Amino acid sequence: MENLTLTSFKAKVFDFEQNKDWKFAGTKPCIVDFYADWCGPCKMLSPVLAELAEKYAGKLDIYKVNTEEEQQLSSAFGIQSIPTLLLIPASGQPQLVRGVVPKESLEKAIAEVLGVKQ
Repeated sequence: MENLTLTSFKAKVFDFEQNKDWKFAGTKPCIVDFYADWCGPCKMLSPVLAELAEKYAGKLDIYKVNTEEEQQLSSAFGIQSIPTLLLIPASGQPQLVRGVVPKESLEKAIAEVLGVKQ
């Protein structure tokens, strides 16, 4: 899992300052985890995401965005509660998922929303 800054987010996911319409910059589907270090539910979700990153290595990227450090990114996506996951298929529109999601539900979303199979 890679932590993204504003600059790396724009290069790897979406340059929202240059494009008004969604235009994914990546080559494979990804999940962006908006979190904060002080957030208990975020800490519960983190090991699940680490496990999924390992399980889907090469098929799916998982990124983390610290909402405390990257406030411009958080506001650009209207992040008001954490954790919030941004599920981004290789083509198509991203979907927001708020709160802690069970691993089984995330795996279902990875298959159905992102189109990634094991």
